[in-house]
Formats: sequence, C-alpha cells, structure tokens
Amino acid sequence: MGILRKLFKKLNAKETEAMTKVKLAVIYYSSTGANYQLAQWAADGAREAGAEVKLLKIAETAPQAAIESNPRWKAHLEATKDVPEVSLDDLVWADAIIFSVPTRFGNVPSQVKQFLDTTGGLWFEGKLVNKVVSAMSSAQNSHGGQEQTILSLYTTMFHWGAIIAAPGYTDQSIFVAGGNPYGTSVTVDQDGDMQEDVEQAVKHQAKRTVTVAEWVKNGNQ
Repeated sequence: MGILRKLFKKLNAKETEAMTKVKLAVIYYSSTGANYQLAQWAADGAREAGAEVKLLKIAETAPQAAIESNPRWKAHLEATKDVPEVSLDDLVWADAIIFSVPTRFGNVPSQVKQFLDTTGGLWFEGKLVNKVVSAMSSAQNSHGGQEQTILSLYTTMFHWGAIIAAPGYTDQSIFVAGGNPYGTSVTVDQDGDMQEDVEQAVKHQAKRTVTVAEWVKNGNQ
C-alpha cells in the first residue's frame, strides 16, 4: 500500500502541475527584427517562469513593393518565414498574452489592428475575458510614441475584459531599460540597433505576466 500511495501522490502532483501551468502566447509584429527580438526574450523569460509558450507572428499585409524597397525588411521576413502566424485559436488557447509591436504615429501598426479587428466574434462569446495581457513597443526615437502605442493596444484589451499586467516599477531592470511602467519599450536606430539595454526588463515583464496569470488561473480552478 505504501508503494501505491507514493505512486498516486506522484500522479496527483503531475496532474496538478498540468492543470495549473500557464499557457502564454507571445505575439509580435516586426518589419526589421527589433520586436521579434523582444518577443524572443519574453518567451525565454516566460519559460524560465515555468509557462508553456507559443511564439507567434502577426501576418505581414504590406505591399510587396514596400517590402522590396527595404533590404532589412525583406531579409527579416525571409529569416522568420518559419515562425507560425497567430490565429484566433491561439487566443482561446492562451491564459496570458504578451504583445510586442512597433509604434506607428503613437498607435499600433495596421497589420496589428487588422488582426485585432478579427477578434470580435471571440469578444462577443466572452472568450477573451480574464486573459492576462502585457505589451512592449519600439520606435526610432525615445519620444516616438512607445508609451502611447502600448496604451492604445491596452484600450482594446479593456474591451476584451482582459487583465493588464503592466510592469510598473517592480524591478531595477525597468529603470535600466528607460523606466516605462506600461511595458518595456526601446529606441531603435536606423540600422536596427537597440539603444537601451532592455533584455532583463523584458524577461522580468514576462515573468510578472506569468505570475499574475497563475494567480488568475489558480483562482478560477
């Protein structure tokens, strides 16, 4: 009986772990690679926190002529051609979502907006309620709209009924990265090089998102 008791304890522990493990979708749009790198760091941080992670890209909808006119854009698309594109099913699957998107005049890129606009059916069915969400952004100068882009994206999340897991000032790495409390943001020069050291801030934000999602998920079980 002692052996059977130990066996059942192990099975129960595995079942509990499977039941409580957070499923995180890291969803990004990137034309030349900066937000792809942010997304990779976020995925790494989330896995370190014990989450099951999907790294997914938003489909490119820009005209081919525009892509061809920028060698870095074209090269990045080719380099990431095997990264799976996000679907609505991925949103249903996820307990938590981290977005990484560049800024376009203080708002999300049209590619991102187009994808978000397809979520109306899930919203109507209540399938996006209580998703734990966090976001990151980039721009070519430090006042290029990173904060506003994140807040613009969060506006959609409020309509979803999502729970925002902003980093605030919960770790020293946030100050090193520039001190954006809404979500990690970074300045990227014309050569695509990041101007701030944001890797640790991104990983902290991802771990915080997983932690909040664990609270929500375990509270709902």
